[in-house]
Amino acid sequence: MKSIVNRVVVLLVVGALTSVVALAKVHKHTVTFDNDTKVNGTVVEKGKYDLKFDDATGQLSIVKNGKTIAQAMTKLEPRTKKAADFQLRSMGSGADSQLVGVTFGGWDKDIVIANNGASTSGSN
Repeated sequence: MKSIVNRVVVLLVVGALTSVVALAKVHKHTVTFDNDTKVNGTVVEKGKYDLKFDDATGQLSIVKNGKTIAQAMTKLEPRTKKAADFQLRSMGSGADSQLVGVTFGGWDKDIVIANNGASTSGSN
């Protein structure tokens, strides 16, 4: 009897883990950068790109012709209301323009680039 209960528990755990992976998905949107823009320290030249966000890993990727140009780790921050449409947020201008976040239309969360390519130094 104990063996049967153990097998059922194992099946339930495996099923729960599988369902979490099945719910995670990659969200895509085509974006056009009007200026060269830094994404996590990598310069992305002006032009048209596919932006991909992976729910499971929290990774944001900028892709052109199937090749990943830049990647960044992100964090999700809640919004007060759902976004009406896709939003791309950057700070700075010209050569100093840096992508800081995106929001997909209908989402109630903002995707914020966690590090923004900033580096810190010092001793502990």
